Amino acid sequence: MSANTPRQSPGAREEAVARLLSHTARDLPTGRHEYHKERLMARIEQAQRTPESSPGTPGIPKVRRLRLPRPAVALPALAAAVAAAVIAGTAMTGGGNGNGPVIATGPALTTQIGATSPRGVTQLLDQASLAAAQDNHPVLKPGQYIYIESETADTFVKTVGDKSSLASHELHKRQVWSSADGTRGWLIDPAVNNSPEGETLSLPDEQGNTPVVGLNHPSYEYLAKLPTDPDALLAKIYKETEGHGNSPDQEAFTTIGDLLGESYPPPALTKALFKAAAKIPGVVTVDDAVDAIGRRGVAVARLDDKSGQREEWIFERDTHVFLGKRTVQVSKAGGPEAIIKPGTVLFTSAVTQRTIVDAIKQVPVQVS
Repeated sequence: MSANTPRQSPGAREEAVARLLSHTARDLPTGRHEYHKERLMARIEQAQRTPESSPGTPGIPKVRRLRLPRPAVALPALAAAVAAAVIAGTAMTGGGNGNGPVIATGPALTTQIGATSPRGVTQLLDQASLAAAQDNHPVLKPGQYIYIESETADTFVKTVGDKSSLASHELHKRQVWSSADGTRGWLIDPAVNNSPEGETLSLPDEQGNTPVVGLNHPSYEYLAKLPTDPDALLAKIYKETEGHGNSPDQEAFTTIGDLLGESYPPPALTKALFKAAAKIPGVVTVDDAVDAIGRRGVAVARLDDKSGQREEWIFERDTHVFLGKRTVQVSKAGGPEAIIKPGTVLFTSAVTQRTIVDAIKQVPVQVS
């Protein structure tokens, strides 16, 4: 393969951009979608004007993300960063110096696949809801922000020329701040941001649009108004996520997992989310699971039959406190993803802080 990527026609580039944005940012408002489309096109033009390597130097690897973290608060940034990497065919590397996202390409993340059981789901989620009810959940006051800190990593397919292999994004800290109404916020994630300082998530967006809040764009105020009856809540989740994902049941499970991973639901809603999840067909328990920072526990999980990927919500074994999530390939993938072997960890996260602060970028002192 030549070190210089062949120049695509404008029509082909437009089609590629649309296809990637459709895949990675399924619920972006129209204005936000168009902004990132234009941004991607500009990056493609810039990449094609810039020599990718000197003569005799192997071409820069292409990176294709397989599994994106789905926190709704950062979908626009994720979509732009990932799609730009795919289309431009450049690997995102760096050292936190502001020149680009910090992406390590280490070996694929792997784990032993824990055994599952259809029994004990309701009991485990009931215990988790009791643990959540005991959490010190202060009231969010005007002018304050929800702060969530986590450690995340994932595995992706790296393609150099016509050869593909698995690599991983290094474990790194992710920090998100968001206001009660969701119109003000900030994200620091070295796997996403072009600057170690992070980027604003405040609204209106670059096109002057303010997305309508919902399950994929939740604000604290929105969550506080959701029904706390498990049946009514689950019905709303199925209705709002209709047409998304590989199946209605998997999408409902994943949506609840997103809310547990990177939002701050009131205790009554957290309890309802756990009880609603227990009603989704195909949910099982996993006897042994490990979060991103090595904390072992038990999990509630569901297998996506189409992808062969199992999403796991990990809880501390004794206290049943929510620790984090991971997605594990448990059966052989097909097509271009056939190199993903069972036991590959496609995404892993560990929540390390979830609290309320008085300002964007304020980091609370963590009590050990």
